[in-house]
Amino acid sequence: MCATCGCSEEGAVRVHHHVASSTHAHDPGDHAHAHGSGTTVRLEEAVLGRNAAYAGKNRAWFRERGIFALNLVSSPGAGKTTLLVRTIRELSARLPISVVEGDQETSRDADRVRAAGAPVLQINTGTACHLDAHMVGHAVETLRPPAGSSIVIENVGNLICPAMFDLGEEKRVLVSSVTEGEDKPLKYPHMFRSADLVLLNKMDLLAHVDFSLDRFVEHVAEVHPRARVLPLSATRGDGMAEWYEWLLAHAGREVPR
Repeated sequence: MCATCGCSEEGAVRVHHHVASSTHAHDPGDHAHAHGSGTTVRLEEAVLGRNAAYAGKNRAWFRERGIFALNLVSSPGAGKTTLLVRTIRELSARLPISVVEGDQETSRDADRVRAAGAPVLQINTGTACHLDAHMVGHAVETLRPPAGSSIVIENVGNLICPAMFDLGEEKRVLVSSVTEGEDKPLKYPHMFRSADLVLLNKMDLLAHVDFSLDRFVEHVAEVHPRARVLPLSATRGDGMAEWYEWLLAHAGREVPR
């Protein structure tokens, strides 16, 4: 986590809404650093404790308004923005979607999401490698998603630190891809163990890479026996109907027949 992964306050967290941007002060204690194993353990507990308190406030805010919040996580390049853009274009008439977009730098993904038709707020985390509940709370205050809608929090691409930080979401969806290798569940078990659903993306490339779908599913089951694996292609559209069915069902909307 942040006590050991290299996050720092040297790069200020910047929150951007449409063209305008503003900087919110971020509690330095959220990304403090210390040396020594005993100090590190205490620091980790303090950081996660503060984050849990913010996450609880976010969760209560979402529930009071009937907003379905989803934390979308992956490694860089797994295709979660492509998945999100297609989901917005094809599903937003049935499920209004707002987006909190997390990246270390640039607004490229937020620009893609906005072009697809969804309200979006960009958080640039600087040197920090994940979103936390405090950042998300500030973003939601600005976005103000309508009651009964959904909000997708696209986390910074990272298979380590985001697993540790509850953002107040109702569900966490992990996007993996066939180009990453079938051993990722074994190498990053905490992230896979924290996921409610695993989307295996880029199935259109399966014939071109050394990847066994059966072994990947076995590895996921080894670290998280109850996890569902849903193969799909966000570019070609394979498996997207099953993803939409899952999303609508968990957001409390009527599932299309």
